[in-house]
Amino acid sequence: MSDLDVALETFKQEAKELLDEMEDALLALEDTPDDSETVNSLFRAMHTIKGSSGLFGFNDVVAFTHEAETVLDQVRNGEKSIDDTLISVLLDCKDHTSKLLEHCITSPEEALPEDMQAIGTELVFKLTGKDETLPAVNSVVETTTMETVGETTDLDDKWIISLAFKPDALRMGVDPLSFLRYLKTIGDIDTVLVLTDELPDDDVYDPESCYLHLKIAYKSNADKQTIEDVFEFASDDCDINILPPHSKIEDYLSILDELESEADRLGDILINIGVLTKSDVSKAVQQQSEEGDTSKPIGEILVEKQVVQPEVVNKALNKQKQVKQKAAKEANYIRVDSEKLGQLINLVGELVISGAAMDLMVERHGLADVEEVATTMNTLVSDIRDTALDLRMVPIGETFTRFKRVVRDVSKELGKDIELKITGGETELDKTIVEKINDPLTHLIRNSLDHGVETPLEREQAGKTDKGCIQLNAFHQSGHIVIQIIDNGAGLDSEKIVAKAITNGLIPEDHNLTQQEIFNLIFEAGLSTKKQASDLSGRGVGMDVVRRNIEGLRGSVNIDSAAGEGTTITIQLPLTLAIIDGFMVEAINERYIIPLTMVEECVEMNSGEWEVDETAHYVNLRGVAMPYLRLGECFSSNENSKEREVSRESLVVVRSGQNKAGFVVDQLHGEHQTVIKPLGKVFENLSGLTGATVLGDGNVALILDVQGLINKAVHGSRLK
Repeated sequence: MSDLDVALETFKQEAKELLDEMEDALLALEDTPDDSETVNSLFRAMHTIKGSSGLFGFNDVVAFTHEAETVLDQVRNGEKSIDDTLISVLLDCKDHTSKLLEHCITSPEEALPEDMQAIGTELVFKLTGKDETLPAVNSVVETTTMETVGETTDLDDKWIISLAFKPDALRMGVDPLSFLRYLKTIGDIDTVLVLTDELPDDDVYDPESCYLHLKIAYKSNADKQTIEDVFEFASDDCDINILPPHSKIEDYLSILDELESEADRLGDILINIGVLTKSDVSKAVQQQSEEGDTSKPIGEILVEKQVVQPEVVNKALNKQKQVKQKAAKEANYIRVDSEKLGQLINLVGELVISGAAMDLMVERHGLADVEEVATTMNTLVSDIRDTALDLRMVPIGETFTRFKRVVRDVSKELGKDIELKITGGETELDKTIVEKINDPLTHLIRNSLDHGVETPLEREQAGKTDKGCIQLNAFHQSGHIVIQIIDNGAGLDSEKIVAKAITNGLIPEDHNLTQQEIFNLIFEAGLSTKKQASDLSGRGVGMDVVRRNIEGLRGSVNIDSAAGEGTTITIQLPLTLAIIDGFMVEAINERYIIPLTMVEECVEMNSGEWEVDETAHYVNLRGVAMPYLRLGECFSSNENSKEREVSRESLVVVRSGQNKAGFVVDQLHGEHQTVIKPLGKVFENLSGLTGATVLGDGNVALILDVQGLINKAVHGSRLK
């Protein structure tokens, strides 16, 4: 990979992060439209994408982002207000920018497709169509004041502009009065002071030379860059210094407090907050170089040139120190390819298997002198395993945050007012699971938006507030992560669910289902209680796929609901899919692994002591009827199961979510570090199994699908 390819890949990742941050910021502005820092972060993100795109020659991206950047600058300066319409357009601009980047990166030589050009043109029109035109240029400044600026003028809210024209300015076609005319179009000129110190004596006076030196007290809401741009064409023929108003000092200090800048140079920090322009910094650096005194701080030069107040420089120096400390801390982090991380996890898994094989050899051959070394190695392997797995753990908050856009767009489409609340975003789980849970979560949230939360009118009639709410919550529980989707909608109608299930032949009319089991019928294929299907949901297609995908991750999903109050969907997932702590059991000479976090207790007794109902597959455990199944009968032929004679059996009590059952086994082998291996194609569709693992002696143990087996135990059905 060339250096350019590496740089392009880095830019691609950074641009994606910036666009994601833009979306979060735009959604946040719906609740706090006056948050200036959020607006500033939007502007900086678009500005960064524009500048970086220019480095790679992505002119289409530069042209489009320039328009969006201009509008954001107007919002930042108070020239344009932020509202729902503008936020929607800017969200579309963010999406279009993402597509432009994708096209430029993947097909740099191809022209932009016509449909993308049309979308870009339409978005630019939406952005700029409401811009106010500049007022007509006024007449020449009729009077000038010869008094000292400050003696008769309140400077608290005035910019001080110093213009020292060079002798050849007039010869180069510079018209000093034209600048005054244009300044009046974007603000008000309060006072103009003409300094005469540079005027020569009459005998050396040259009428074609320019000796003007003006100081202007100027009131405007424009930023410093906009004011400096007025003099762009005279920058080579005039020394220009612009000092911000004293009233802005508090604003600059406040911005510095909240600024999250990556710049570690004083000049860049002051540019970021708008107190300086690049031209100011360049001139200061040039002066430092010309004077040959590099020890003289840039901040001191800037104060001497009267382009920034000393208190702002001091505050910026403190921010510079903080940025450098942060950069030093972040230098400890590096980006790692997820495939390389996955390879490391696989190698650690093989190391765990080799460690188990060594333990077996030590025990088999009675190598007492090696036992201590083996124990130490096992401890190290366990630590390496935990550390390697931690590397792949990421907070789920980033996934949750993406749903703000989904809730916003879908609720507007449905004519509902729904907010999304997120808690537990810091909860961590395996990156692989995060990627695979996104689609099921999207479907469940869309169903809550469509089915769960009522329209404002329906909520008003039910005595509720107009605004609905969906809450995403995550937390750790017993070695698992629990994700909840909670809405305050109408809840589920159990009678309608039962009626629909009977009609579809899913349950008999004389069913004896609990309320929990009735609600979980929602996950059966083809069951929908909505009268009219929509583009979002309502055809009964998808919820069964959601459950299948979640169970494919060795997880479970359950529903609780209260009529008129809302619905809670609870998803329970393992923290990782790579290596787990397992509990090994044996039935009819076959070994099986149960995830240790799902094991509640083990009960051993003589076969004659069982109080069972063989027909219904229930066992009386301390006065509580609990469904059970025999693992040996599930995965062995009838002939093998009949031949065995076991005087003592053990009952392993397992739990998955809110469901509980017992597995009857012949032997208990205890805890076992389990490296999960996928089943081959021949066995991948076999019910009751989720994978396999290699034991220390080279044999294979099957990993049980606890949730699937509990379902079979509850319904008293044998596995096929």
